[in-house]
Amino acid sequence: MSGFAGRLYRGEANLPVVARRKTWFTIAAVIVVGSIASIIISGFNLGIEFRGGNEFQVPSSVGTLQQAEETLAAELGDLDADEPARVVSGQEVGDSTYLFRVSELGAEQVVTVKQGLAEEFGIAEDTISDSRVSAAWGGQVTQRALLGLAVFMVLVTIYLVLRFEARMAIAAVAGLVLDLVLTAGIYSVSGFEVTPSTVVGFLTILGFALYDVVVVFDKIQENTRSITGSSVQTYGEAANLAINQTLMRSINTSIVALLPVGGLLFIGAGLLGAGTLKDLGLVLFVGMGAAFFVSIFVSAPLVTLLKEQEPKYRMHTQRVQAKRASLAERDKTSAKRPSRTAAAPAETDADDDDSADDTDAAFAGSTPKVGARPGGKRQTGGGRGGRPGGGGGRKRPSGAKRR
Repeated sequence: MSGFAGRLYRGEANLPVVARRKTWFTIAAVIVVGSIASIIISGFNLGIEFRGGNEFQVPSSVGTLQQAEETLAAELGDLDADEPARVVSGQEVGDSTYLFRVSELGAEQVVTVKQGLAEEFGIAEDTISDSRVSAAWGGQVTQRALLGLAVFMVLVTIYLVLRFEARMAIAAVAGLVLDLVLTAGIYSVSGFEVTPSTVVGFLTILGFALYDVVVVFDKIQENTRSITGSSVQTYGEAANLAINQTLMRSINTSIVALLPVGGLLFIGAGLLGAGTLKDLGLVLFVGMGAAFFVSIFVSAPLVTLLKEQEPKYRMHTQRVQAKRASLAERDKTSAKRPSRTAAAPAETDADDDDSADDTDAAFAGSTPKVGARPGGKRQTGGGRGGRPGGGGGRKRPSGAKRR
């Protein structure tokens, strides 16, 4: 596998995630501010479990879901009430029933609506059933969910401090809170109905978000272990390498998790009309998608920002930068020096001249000087010392004795 996809799969893409952390923090801040503003201004589209209301079950033989909902909305509009009633939600339950949830009505108003629907649809009144939903049950679910969320956050913080350290725990918990805020903001902006199933889904996405953060933090801890013992890379560079090495794993995990949730949402709720699946599937789909963005582009860069504030890592970063500046200055100085390759021919000529001088000197040293005795072997029958032309002594006659 070659190209960008191959380098991404092998963790060699070297995407500058940490270097551009200001960009990711700005995007996250804008989303958070927008989410909080939407929650304050618009609020949530709470289901009848949280604010109370009524349910009507109508046979699907009366027509399409849209036709039945429009007829019900017209009947609610004709009611004489201080606050107009409205249809909160409508869905098909099974193959033969439409379930409509409306805002809270009085007993007499319920009877009026049923009579009007029976007359409009041309069916018997007893074929339309109704029930009342109290807001107390939704309130209890919310209280239990908030209690569970608080306990979860405390336990997660303790685990992360023991498993990693305090700064990593702060970054991870901040990412979890951001994930919840983003998901809640999307619900507020889009107007999706919030039901008890939605609240349960909020608690579920925290587990997935925590898993993704722990995987990334574990690789960061592995890459930065004993990093201060060398001057090769800074803490931020080692953390960025860890993010690139785990990026494909996070993508694969998110895709594998979102596929069944997407099937639950679009097939179960969209095609089959299962309303409960819609409430649960929607929050899971949105929350898991937001968890991937938060863990890679917010939590991991945030932990590098916190860690680089420690004195040992700050000094280590300065040491690495000083070493790189020294090497760059050395390379710059070397580049200004004349090239040795261009001077090579001149040096060769000079060497040849030197060699010629040495050779001449050698020959000159071997030439005998004036008055010098030539070297060589002593000649047979020569004079004393075997020197030719020595003529210094006389020959003894044959047989003469030495005195």
